[in-house]
Amino acid sequence: MTDAPEADAGTAPLSAPGLRLVPGDPGLRGRAAARLTDLGYAAGWSAVQALPEPVARGAFDAAGRWAAAREGRGVRQLRANLRVATGGRLDEAALDELTTRGMRSYARYWQEAFRLPRLSRERIVADTVSSGVEHMERARADGRGVVFALPHSGNWDAAGVWLVDFLGGPFMTVAERLRPESLYRRFLAFRETLGMRVVPLTGGPRPSSAVLAEWLDGGGWVCLLVDRDLGAGGVPVDFFGRRATMPGGPALLAARTGAALHPAICRFTDRGWAFEVRPEVPVDGPGRLRDRVPAAMQGVADAFTAGIAERPEDWHVLGRIWDDVPPDPPRQERG
Repeated sequence: MTDAPEADAGTAPLSAPGLRLVPGDPGLRGRAAARLTDLGYAAGWSAVQALPEPVARGAFDAAGRWAAAREGRGVRQLRANLRVATGGRLDEAALDELTTRGMRSYARYWQEAFRLPRLSRERIVADTVSSGVEHMERARADGRGVVFALPHSGNWDAAGVWLVDFLGGPFMTVAERLRPESLYRRFLAFRETLGMRVVPLTGGPRPSSAVLAEWLDGGGWVCLLVDRDLGAGGVPVDFFGRRATMPGGPALLAARTGAALHPAICRFTDRGWAFEVRPEVPVDGPGRLRDRVPAAMQGVADAFTAGIAERPEDWHVLGRIWDDVPPDPPRQERG
């Protein structure tokens, strides 16, 4: 909801759906490349929506298998990440099989993302298995805002459709500004058609943190993907037994607005989707805010650790999480 999944130039054809932030390039070549990227997305979006659902599903599943076999850098990073997420318990063959399932799950996300506007709200709600709804009911009864902190797992856009139905109205999220601008607007429009309200992470008329805080002060709900720290201001956490950093924004927003902070995990099911809301992570109490925020984000990291471990193949992180966990070497170098 907050950003696009990690891209990897070595996972084509999934590299096109797996958005990457494009560095600024004022030259003609850079503008041409950006325009081609946007046109490619537009063509792909239209083509996939035109396909019968079984055909699209089969094509993307085959693409996921192909990308896994090709072993681009992102796939090898996913493999390394999954080794950590499974505690190093898998042998090489089992880890390869899990990585392939992970790429098939990642491809499924993008197949569904392209087709989601064509799926009815009724179908998505009916095919979503939800748990932890009592936590949301409690927050709503108390009139509190809610900050959901999510990992890149399952289909968070489908979960967003379910949440809009549950709330009877929109929630707010943040989107990274992509280049070209037309591509950013395309993804912005896509998520807004699903019932979300999206603010840009940077470059908006007001700071995104101020917009989110105002929304939460009014009892609104916010969803933020936070298992990767893309900035320089993250807080240290223990994540699957290794040091990582996560953005402190969810905990800070909850502390300053009185909103409830809830980790939430999205997964796939054979039929549809699963959306699990974990108990509230406290952010108030004694002590300095600068100490309470990291403690709360550690609670989020602990919930992610437990939730991702239940179905690790649905965790779509092809980027680096831990400083000491680089991409695995290619198969021929692993021996």
